[in-house]
Amino acid sequence: MKNSIKVERAKKDITQEQLAEAMGVSRQTINAIEKNKYLPSTLLSLKMSVYFGVTVNELFILEEGD
Repeated sequence: MKNSIKVERAKKDITQEQLAEAMGVSRQTINAIEKNKYLPSTLLSLKMSVYFGVTVNELFILEEGD
């Protein structure tokens, strides 16, 4: 699964730390999600999609074979 969190962060001009604070998680969690090393919970995925104003499907992209 790919994600567009880094792109969405760039559009809002915010750091991983700022996003982490807004989501109530650590910067390391955001970093791990961006690098596809950690899959966020459904709740965190929904929170991020609302925060960025995009759908969960726009934020997280299923790839062939996932």
